[in-house]
Amino acid sequence: MSIFIRIEEIERAAEVIQEQINRQPRVGMILGSGLGSLAEAVENAVVIPYEEIPSWPVSTVEGHQGRLVIGLLEGQEVLVMQGRSHFYEGYSMPQVGFPVRVMQQLGLEILIVTNAAGAVNQEFEPGDVMLITDHLNLLGMAGASPLRGPNLDQFGPRFPDMGLAYDKELGAFARQAAVDNGFPLQEGVYVCLAGPSFETPADLRFLKSIGVDAVGMSTVPEVTVARHGGMRALAFNDQQ
Repeated sequence: MSIFIRIEEIERAAEVIQEQINRQPRVGMILGSGLGSLAEAVENAVVIPYEEIPSWPVSTVEGHQGRLVIGLLEGQEVLVMQGRSHFYEGYSMPQVGFPVRVMQQLGLEILIVTNAAGAVNQEFEPGDVMLITDHLNLLGMAGASPLRGPNLDQFGPRFPDMGLAYDKELGAFARQAAVDNGFPLQEGVYVCLAGPSFETPADLRFLKSIGVDAVGMSTVPEVTVARHGGMRALAFNDQQ
């Protein structure tokens, strides 16, 4: 795979997945560090290791199992990623976004993303779950965008609007589900940094001053690609 993504690569990866399933997933899920066990709840699952999918980036990070789990979860047809790839592993940003492109090629409509993050908001406690209501794309501002390179016109426009990156209706469902189950849910702004080093005290003071609530090393490129291709996005992080 080149640093940019070609439509032929997306189509071939989607074909390999489609050949192994007899269902139409509607919801894609990307499970971050420590959350991969959710995939074990998928019923009638078809499991595909990333290594078997052409051009699919393989995670090298401990805790990321590196496989697709496709089946039924809580009455929804889902395609679940147990683990993801990151920019700091040496992949280009378009490569990091490649799995979402394949989801779009397969006809998925919704993307739910999770990650483990560091709390910047001093009111957050370890273990808190935060609904991401917006993000700060510092890497994208500096040129490391998953949309860099030739635009894939089949999926979306050259200059996509990111004014509503996170779907309001899905966010409302998440809030109501939290209330119904007596589950405390924080909300806030997430920033994706390159990593893999953690932040200095000066970094954290800066991030706090510009309105960041949580910091991590993923999610933003995936949501950017999702929105470019017309998918609705919902995202959470678990405070470390």
